[in-house]
Formats: sequence, structure tokens, C-alpha cells
Amino acid sequence: MMQAQSKPSYPETRFSRFVEAALVSLGVWTGVIWLLLLLVIMINVIARYWFAQGFIELEELQWHLYSGGFLIGLTYAFVLDAHVRVDVLRQRWSAVTQAWVELYGIMVLLLPFLVLVIYASVPLVQYSFSTAEISEAPGGLPFRWLIKGLLPVSFVLLVLAALARLARVSSFLFNWPEKVQS
Repeated sequence: MMQAQSKPSYPETRFSRFVEAALVSLGVWTGVIWLLLLLVIMINVIARYWFAQGFIELEELQWHLYSGGFLIGLTYAFVLDAHVRVDVLRQRWSAVTQAWVELYGIMVLLLPFLVLVIYASVPLVQYSFSTAEISEAPGGLPFRWLIKGLLPVSFVLLVLAALARLARVSSFLFNWPEKVQS
């Protein structure tokens, strides 16, 4: 039976330590969103089934909270390396090969995709803000630009996380930037 190789532990740099600590802290605080979401869902269900009263505001607040928690949670998962990977081949590679794949994956696939999403989403948010977009549902939530604004913000945070990982991988492969002693 083949022994699964553990993923390499890339050395910290000053940049990665600062960025990752800030993003992990933000991710932990984002956990409050999930508690709020749970509370809103419970209130909505109780109102609907016990009092036969529905609230469109609560319905919309649910998807606003969910999307905010998900978008910020992406960064948290990336920093902790808790995101989904296809490890069928990766587990058999050496630590150096894994680092090279990580380096090229970030530079060729991840960063261009993140920049494209930011580029495409900023005009969407600007339009939503300039038109004071609100929900089309009667009694829906105002300030639609706030939730749309989370898209570019969360992807900028993902860019920071990717750059921090890139610094770690680069330090592992090239000894630059300089490793930070623990």
C-alpha cells in the first residue's frame, strides 16, 4: 500500500506572516456571520410556520449573509489550505514538485482569474451604487451595492492570500524572500 506524502510546509516570510495573520483574524470574525445567518433562518421559520407570517426582508438577509460568509470564507479556507484539491497525482509528487505546481498554478491560473473577476465586478458595483439599486421585491432590502461590493473586496483579499502563498512557495524554492525565524 502506498504511503500518502504530506503536503509541504512552506516557510513564512514577513509578508506572508502579516497578511495571513490578518486574513485568519478576519476569517474567524466572519464566523459571526454564520451565527447571524442561523438566527435569521430560525426567526424566519418560526414566523412562517407558527405565525403564518413571511418576511421578504429576512429572506433577502439570508442570502446576503450567506454570500458574505461564503465570499470572505473563501480567503480563510485558502490561507489555511483547507480548500478542495485534486490530490490523485499531487500526493505522489515530491515537495519540490508540489511547490513548482503551486507556483505555476497561482501565477498562471489563480491570479489572472482573480484579477479578471475584480475587473469585471467593479463596474457592476459602481453601477449599483450610482443608481442606488434596491431589491425589486416589495419590502426588499435597500443598498444592493453593499452585497455586490463584497465580490471585488473578497477577491482582492484572495489576491493578497495568493500573494502571501506565492511568497512562501518562492521562499521554499528560491530562498527569496527571506524566511522568518519562528
